[in-house]
Amino acid sequence: QVQLVESGGGLVQAGGSLRLSCAASGRPFSNNAMGWFRQAPGKEREFVAAISGSGFSTDYATSVKGRFTISRDTAKNTVSLQMLSLKPEDTAVYYCAAGRYFGDPTIYMRDYDYWGQGTQVTVSS
Repeated sequence: QVQLVESGGGLVQAGGSLRLSCAASGRPFSNNAMGWFRQAPGKEREFVAAISGSGFSTDYATSVKGRFTISRDTAKNTVSLQMLSLKPEDTAVYYCAAGRYFGDPTIYMRDYDYWGQGTQVTVSS
């Protein structure tokens, strides 16, 4: 019943941009902390960005700060990740995740209870 579905991934050249979206169904996540993580082949899944349940606080990995922006649309029960100035090292499967009710942004995977299936982002050099 509960499902998170990412979309918006694709192939882009270095310096380009993409906007990922995560749609939630089965239950509302408007007041839950939400996060984006990514996993490249052969590497561990890593934190990318998070937003608080209130929507007023965000956190970003150092590698993406200043280039990526996380946001949410409570009315649509969605969370987005705007990615600018993409680099080849951004290539990965990107996952959205739902965390705690009115929670703070968190970088830890263990703090998220629901995960999407992922969407592929490939950045060519």
